[in-house]
Amino acid sequence: MQINDGTIFILAVVVVALILFGILLSFVPVMLWISALAAGVRISIFTLVGMRLRRVTPSRVVNPLIKAHKAGINVTINQLESHYLAGGNVDRVVNALIAAHRANIELSFERCAAIDLAGRDVLEAVQMSVNPKVIETPFIAGVAMNGIEVKVKARITVRANIGRLVGGAGEETVVARVGEGVVSTIGSSINHSKVLENPELISQTVLSKGLDAGTAFEILSIDIADVDIGKNIGAELQTEQAEADKKIAQAKAEERRAMAVASEQEMMARVQEMRAKVVEAEAEVPLAMAEALKSGNIGVMDYMNFKNISADTDMRGSIGKISGDKKDGQ
Repeated sequence: MQINDGTIFILAVVVVALILFGILLSFVPVMLWISALAAGVRISIFTLVGMRLRRVTPSRVVNPLIKAHKAGINVTINQLESHYLAGGNVDRVVNALIAAHRANIELSFERCAAIDLAGRDVLEAVQMSVNPKVIETPFIAGVAMNGIEVKVKARITVRANIGRLVGGAGEETVVARVGEGVVSTIGSSINHSKVLENPELISQTVLSKGLDAGTAFEILSIDIADVDIGKNIGAELQTEQAEADKKIAQAKAEERRAMAVASEQEMMARVQEMRAKVVEAEAEVPLAMAEALKSGNIGVMDYMNFKNISADTDMRGSIGKISGDKKDGQ
């Protein structure tokens, strides 16, 4: 079988046409356009091509548009495309609008898109508006007036406030405010037993303070899940204060002892100095006596009387010392 030049040309044209058609199908989402038409969503094929040129994935916009149209939500393709270009999650926004519509919650596309762009999960917020969420706090410790520590664990039932999701504080702020209210309530109690007997007083006091102001939630209830007794903080503080007073007294006593030792040492030094002077004076006595004998100022009998008196004085001193030692021994 021979193939002439005309047949080769026709085959080449067919192959090129198939390639071009494949490229066209890959660039122009014809199947997506057909799905939209089948769902009753009127969208131009050129709009889909324009999305390709704007680097927008058509399915990320058209599929949520079909879903919204079927749910009766009035949104345009331009709104969804602009939200996609802003970095938002189009599918989540449409799901949130459908959930709000089914739950009779008034929620516009602009607010829903703003909540999504703010970084919050708008679908979870809508679901939380219908089904409130329970936040369980860790143990919050407070000290009553009698010094006993009381630990409380609370469960906070909150509902999302759609109107305050943009700019409103999150769960951490709610937990912190509730913890502050619990601590102040316990601290204002005269006795810890009152907190144990009536834990609902904590819930009532905390709820009356309006702790959900400025937050993205509305506090429905605060339930005390567990109450426990901690340390005796008052006794520990008194013990620490007594220990500190003891150390201060010891320091002052040590200071007084050091001053007494210094004063005694100074007195001993003076006594030693006086004894040295006495010894020095006694050493000069024999010289003075010799000089007096030599010069004839005193006689031999006078000198002998002086020695007798000195010996008698030493004897009396020895007897007195022995008597004192006996009395100390008794």
